Order: sequence, then structure tokens, then C-alpha cells
Amino acid sequence: MGVSGCGKTTIGEAVAHRLGWVFQEGDDFHPPENVAKMRAGIPLDDADRAPWLKAIEAWIREQSATQSSAVVTCSALKRAYRDELRAVDRAVSFVYLRVSDSELRRRVETRHHEYMPASLLDSQLAALEEPAADEQDVITVDATGPAADVAERVLGILRALFQA
Repeated sequence: MGVSGCGKTTIGEAVAHRLGWVFQEGDDFHPPENVAKMRAGIPLDDADRAPWLKAIEAWIREQSATQSSAVVTCSALKRAYRDELRAVDRAVSFVYLRVSDSELRRRVETRHHEYMPASLLDSQLAALEEPAADEQDVITVDATGPAADVAERVLGILRALFQA
């Protein structure tokens, strides 16, 4: 979880691959109306995100029903969104990829995304509610630096949790 440019897809794919888990890109769940808004540089609001979150919830339910361990990328910007997702299955956990605003800006300005322009970063940062201390199912990871190093940090934390 995290804002655009924090590395959700890159890190999520790497972690899922290394663990042999299913991976799903959360952006694929956006309805066409959301994609059109973002392409036009219009920030999404709670109402726009509702069907997207419902689609992710349905996917999580499918994985849970087959007892598949999985990674799905999702900004999960607000606690209410995280609460909604964690209500699907108590095994849902989050990895919050924290990156400084300046690094995020550098990343989004130097990458190509099919429909998420760099201009939307500010709206995501404004909407972000960083995980609170009582959200014990959220692992916060500094996602600055090479993606391979960040993925290794995430894997190390997950492995330690699984063995506990």
C-alpha cells in the first residue's frame, strides 16, 4: 500500500514471485470511469474508489476461498479503506511502502504510467492517512533505495512473522 510511485507494483511482484504467491495489480480493478478521470488528471474521491475497493475485496475473497496466499497492490490511502479490506479476511495484512515526498515526486516525474499522471500525486498525498499505531496488521517499510533491497527488507519481515 502507498501512494503512486512508492513501488507497490515492483515490490509486490518481487515479493509474490519470491514467495511463490499469486500477484495481482490493483490498478486492473479500476472501472473505466476511474481510468478516464485519472487520465484526464482528475483525482479520485471516495465515491470513485468504492467500486474499485469492492472489486479488490471480491478478489481477496476468491483467494481466501482457495486458501491461496497472494499479494495485491492497492493504495489503501485511508484507514477506512484498509478497514474495509481487512474485514474481508482476518489474514489480510498490509505493507506500507513509505517514501519521502521529494523522492516520490522524482519517481513519478521520471516514469511512464498508462493513466496516472504525476499531477495526481498531490491529491494522493493529501488523502493519505498513514497507518496508525493500533493498525497492527500494517508493516511499514522505508521504500527508498533500490527495489531489490526494499523487496529483501519486506521478505525478511514477512519471513520473521511467518515463523513467529
